[in-house]
Amino acid sequence: MAQDSVDLSCDYQFWMQKLSVWGQASTLETQQDTCLHLAQFQEFLRKMYEALKEMDSNTVFERFPTIDQLLAKACWNPFILAYDESQKILIWCLCCLINKEPQNSRQSKLNSWIQGVLSHILSALRFDKEVALFTQGLGYAPVDYYHGLLKNMVLSLASELRENHLNGFNTQRRMTPERLASLSRVCVPLITLPDVDPLVEALLVCHGHEPQEILQPEFFEAVNEAILLKKISLPMSAVVCLWLRHLPSLEKAMLHLFEKLISSERNCLRRIECFIKDSSLPQAACHPAIFRVVDEMFRCALLETDGAPEIIATIQVFTQCFVEALGKENKQLRFALKTYFPYTSPSLAMVLLQDPQDVPREHWLQTLKLISELLREAAEDQTHGSRRGPLESWFLFIHFGGWAEMVAEQLLRSAAEPPAALLWLLAFYYSPHDGRQQRAQTMVQVEAVLGRLLAMSGSSSLSARDLHTAAGQGTETDPRAPAQQLARRLLLHFVLWAPGGHTIARDAIALMAHTAEITHEIIGFLDQTLYRWDRLGIESPRSGKLARELLKELRTQV
Repeated sequence: MAQDSVDLSCDYQFWMQKLSVWGQASTLETQQDTCLHLAQFQEFLRKMYEALKEMDSNTVFERFPTIDQLLAKACWNPFILAYDESQKILIWCLCCLINKEPQNSRQSKLNSWIQGVLSHILSALRFDKEVALFTQGLGYAPVDYYHGLLKNMVLSLASELRENHLNGFNTQRRMTPERLASLSRVCVPLITLPDVDPLVEALLVCHGHEPQEILQPEFFEAVNEAILLKKISLPMSAVVCLWLRHLPSLEKAMLHLFEKLISSERNCLRRIECFIKDSSLPQAACHPAIFRVVDEMFRCALLETDGAPEIIATIQVFTQCFVEALGKENKQLRFALKTYFPYTSPSLAMVLLQDPQDVPREHWLQTLKLISELLREAAEDQTHGSRRGPLESWFLFIHFGGWAEMVAEQLLRSAAEPPAALLWLLAFYYSPHDGRQQRAQTMVQVEAVLGRLLAMSGSSSLSARDLHTAAGQGTETDPRAPAQQLARRLLLHFVLWAPGGHTIARDAIALMAHTAEITHEIIGFLDQTLYRWDRLGIESPRSGKLARELLKELRTQV
């Protein structure tokens, strides 16, 4: 508490000096400096209010003898009054200074002064007496006139900007770069006002012909911040222009999404989907340049977390939302697939982009075999200088991980000999780093586990212990090994789909979940399975009910 008090006193002195320099914000330099510091000053006002409301008027002036001067300077600065919630917070601060029962002339004088300042704030825009008389004669109340005037000014400027955009190289009718820059600077404190939206939008979509960006970085930053905090709502075309013109804003939007995902409940894809759609990033990613930046940031997150399952699941949900947005925007692709996935063969990208729910079920096996063939060809391409190596191919494949989960289900629900193509696809998905020989060994191990599980599916006396042993879970092998992860996946699919699996599901999972890491892995599997079943409409009543019950029970344990 003592440190907070010291910090507030230091901040007080800093802002007192700033306000003195800004004055009436009459020069270009002071305007720029004011706009740069508006958000910070508003935060200072909040802290000041939190301190003032705990004191009486006398204590306030003992602690901050020049508080009236500081608030007066702020109240007469039009940029501060126009910015976000600063006007409201200033009113709160002023009210803290009022003496409810003034004991002397000084306190009465202070009350009168505060009333005058409050009147000034509430009037906001002041016009000459002649203008006031004229508007009253027309039958307009001042509040209606000011609102209408602001609206008309904004619409007029927005119209001029649209014409500027259409005029192209007609230099005589184009708005000068200096004026565009000035307009963007003036808009910074006004961005959250609803009536200013058309002007903000027009500035974003108006492209100049200069080699460098002419709009102020503070303008882009303020607009992006307002969008992320849901203080303004702009058309998607304007948001796309913002993120194309100002890369730091796009990066901040991605970081904002990451922060939301990190703070949310772990392993809950429905909530992740809501956050992703709410971010507007999938819709904006329909433009290849934005998609490539977003995808690269996902790649970095994947590398930083050493391929964390949560990141992989998030990439898959994002890709699904992106594909949906792409389909809504235009049935005919505006951009070639190569622009989204430049290091991938178009035929592979086209097959993976198919939504499984749009492919007839009887064709799922054929589609999975084709994916395996194309992916294997790309992953094992040894051409000199090729970017289509195993990791690049794997990164593409994890975007569409729903196909990988379908592989396990297809293998367990078929009595025929497992196709090598599907075994390769599973082994590659769980261990892209392996060479051909090591991957072949994983395929043999998975085929053996699969054979033992299928042999037990017709047994009338299944036990969790036997199932656990059949899946190789009782050995001393590292549980993080790819073959062990694959075996656990097959075992989990088995207890959900096999006729006798439901009766021993809880016991089988209890044997598997001997570490917190594996428990989270199982929770993630159940959540992803239910999410995918819901989308594809392939959930059986018994399996769905069991999966939901297991998921609920496991979540209460962690």
